[in-house]
Amino acid sequence: MRDLGELIFDLSSGDTQRAERAAVNLPEHGRDAINCLRFQLTCEEPDKRWWATRALAGFKEAEAGLLLAGQLEDPDVSVRHCAALALSRQQHTAAINKLISALESEDSLLVRLAADALVAAGVPAVEKLIAGLESGKPNARIEAARALALIGDSRAVPALIKLLDSDSLSLQHWANEGLEKMGVGMSFFKP
Repeated sequence: MRDLGELIFDLSSGDTQRAERAAVNLPEHGRDAINCLRFQLTCEEPDKRWWATRALAGFKEAEAGLLLAGQLEDPDVSVRHCAALALSRQQHTAAINKLISALESEDSLLVRLAADALVAAGVPAVEKLIAGLESGKPNARIEAARALALIGDSRAVPALIKLLDSDSLSLQHWANEGLEKMGVGMSFFKP
């Protein structure tokens, strides 16, 4: 196992290959590494915050999920993208509220990545996603419907059925996809 100090140095070295190797190896150091990354997240340089966020993607600890959730509000959009992508790889239910908020972003990539992370969170995100269908920006509603369709939890059936009457073809599409996935649909037969 490589020394934690060396890994942190490599992570902020500016060399992409060294930083990636360090990011992959940092989880071996557990909480000590998380504490070092917490400091990196406060750096003024967006590149250092990005790499610290990237490194947190490998941690399963709940504390890492909380830190990643906080990065969804970073001033730099690339850091927010990285955090959302990281949350789609490691399921941290503590990030659900921040991911729901990220669905309202003006940045369409962030909205998509946040929805993917909510799909990864699965069943614990369903209630918040259903609530997101009721209000919000059009893209947020579409991504919430897509996430519900992909999760496939039966609690979403009434909300998805309601979307079948929507003026939005995208909402109708994801409602159909979700209902079909759950085996809910119309059956036609001859009397």
